[in-house]
Amino acid sequence: MDIQELKSRIKTVLDTKPNRDFRTKELAKRLQISHQRYNAFRQTLKDMAKSGEILGLRKNRFRSAGAGYDVVGELRVNSQGYGFVLRENEPDVFISKKNMGMALHKDIVRVRMYGSSKRDNPEGQVLEIIERGHGQFVGTYHPGRKYGYVIPDDIKVQIDLIIPHGNENGAQEGHKVVAEIEEWTHHAMNPSGRIVQVLGFPDDPGVDVLSIIHGFEIGTDFSETVEKEAKKKSVDISAQEQKMRLDLRKETVFTIDPEDAKDFDDAISLKTNEKGNWLLGVHIADVSHYVDEGASVDLEARKRGTSVYLVDRVIPMLPEYLSNNLCSLVQGEDRFTFSVIVELSPEAKVLSYDIQPSIIRSAMRFNYEQVQKILDGKNKHELSDTLKQMDTLAKTLGKRRASIDLDTPEVKIKLDDKGVPVEIVPRERFDSHRLVEEFMLLANRVVARHVGKTLSPSEDNPTPFVYRIHEKPEHQSVVELVQLAHAFGFEINVPKKITPTFYKELAKRFKEHPATTVLQDALVRSMTKAKYSTMNVGHFGLSFGYYSHFTSPIRRYPDLMVHRLLKRYAKDPKNWPDIKALEKICQQNSSSEVKAMDAERASVKIKQVEYLEQHIGDCFEGFISRLVNFGIFIRLPQFLVDGLVHIRDLDDDYYIFDEKKYEFRGEHRGKIYRLGETVRVCITRVSRDERLIDFTLAE
Repeated sequence: MDIQELKSRIKTVLDTKPNRDFRTKELAKRLQISHQRYNAFRQTLKDMAKSGEILGLRKNRFRSAGAGYDVVGELRVNSQGYGFVLRENEPDVFISKKNMGMALHKDIVRVRMYGSSKRDNPEGQVLEIIERGHGQFVGTYHPGRKYGYVIPDDIKVQIDLIIPHGNENGAQEGHKVVAEIEEWTHHAMNPSGRIVQVLGFPDDPGVDVLSIIHGFEIGTDFSETVEKEAKKKSVDISAQEQKMRLDLRKETVFTIDPEDAKDFDDAISLKTNEKGNWLLGVHIADVSHYVDEGASVDLEARKRGTSVYLVDRVIPMLPEYLSNNLCSLVQGEDRFTFSVIVELSPEAKVLSYDIQPSIIRSAMRFNYEQVQKILDGKNKHELSDTLKQMDTLAKTLGKRRASIDLDTPEVKIKLDDKGVPVEIVPRERFDSHRLVEEFMLLANRVVARHVGKTLSPSEDNPTPFVYRIHEKPEHQSVVELVQLAHAFGFEINVPKKITPTFYKELAKRFKEHPATTVLQDALVRSMTKAKYSTMNVGHFGLSFGYYSHFTSPIRRYPDLMVHRLLKRYAKDPKNWPDIKALEKICQQNSSSEVKAMDAERASVKIKQVEYLEQHIGDCFEGFISRLVNFGIFIRLPQFLVDGLVHIRDLDDDYYIFDEKKYEFRGEHRGKIYRLGETVRVCITRVSRDERLIDFTLAE
């Protein structure tokens, strides 16, 4: 029996029982493999499992590799070269570098799974690239005699792109460029392609952030069609339009935003009624009045999904004429809004609400710093009493919530006129921020509950809507979080039922610990990511049964969808949209949100790294924020940036990484480096391209 015939017979036996596992000895007996040929037979099984012809499981078990063992998902590659294909509600599939073929980071791939006795995750091999995650990538161009090449900035793309002569588009040595693959014939060879845009030299003003914009493939300019369509709109307050709206122009309404904000999509008002109850108004820019569903502006906004707030610029979801002008709630100008007016008891319990299209005229454009000075009694204003009443109501609302309270620290990077970072300072959070947040949370909750509870025929037959959901953490994630807490001396047990209250108490205790930043980071990582969905499962982090996004339609597409649905159901509660189409847009927007957040973080990190270039050789005090088998990550709290002490630089001993105890321990001297500990480090290397900082431990 030759090898091909043997393979065929093995597959026949396995395929007849596709849902059953077979041991090696059982297969050998069925196929009448002699004792002399047993070792060769066993090797054949391993080879077939490795190639994906059959499925290899733990403890020398094998199974048919039918179509059920081909999975489709997004490939995420790490800096070490291997990766995982992500699957919902299933363990991710491990892909070794040799089994990746021509797939790259963020590609959608089809994978043939086979078992592995060495890891908890199933292992697989990429069979097909269904969709490229990146049509283009950013890198540094280097010319050569026969051809040039581009080294990608993204360390997760670990292959250089060959640029044949004639395809360099005027690029020079060291230029930052945008390149695309044109041909890739075999995974053992480099792909070839062309340069589609030259961004400039790395030190040219703005090139670093431009590299991030193109690296994440974020659209910047709007087409002429979109711009023309937007400019056809105007504020036309006709008699007919006034009849259809609640006229609030005589009410005292105002905005509170960052000092440098250019678009104002939410305004607030507060007064008491004859019963002594609060009447809180949350008035949101009525973008749906100006952006027609299915029009060019709408399709572009849906594609973008969100505005992107980078360290030195904002890339808006809508053309500037709409975002900064027509839709923006500008002081002293009549504007169309969508208002949620909530009646609350003095104890901040919701008694009733009204949701209506409206017209407002903002009386004042406040920024957060101004409001905080008024709340602190440092400044006076004719609206001081109203603002202080708002502060009281907001704090009462906050006490009623069972939400997990996480004030994650952020940095503010001050740039000069050339985009060079000159100062890094902590971003302050004021009571004025919390005031606005509480009112927006309430409006979002009221709107979601209105549709999900009041308008829905039943819980089993809910009215289609766009919810902001946050699923409960997985049990294993909570187990790992508790194990970490034990390492820091906390006496905590994994509860039988994982609730927001458990997380809230944990966050409160973590705040009081010296290593609070490490602990809070771990707490956040243990939770799932919030996303948009038509299937309401509630919001775990906020402890809300119903929650949506209604308050920022200038910068978030889901909010615009919510406005449209509210208007639709106000006319006819039974006029339901296509739920599948709605869910598809929800998924697109969840992906757009993740991409925008990643780009925002990357833009901040690149300026942090650039700022620390001037401190190479300087030493700072930091704390151990993460331990991995190749080194120790140290966070410098004054800059909120992490750098790495490589294991190779711990040369005073042989150090062993103990993953369960979250520590490195010297084998001979017994020196221990533990998560959360304070250490002093010196900056030895900074790489803007990789957005990496290397440290060494100070003597």
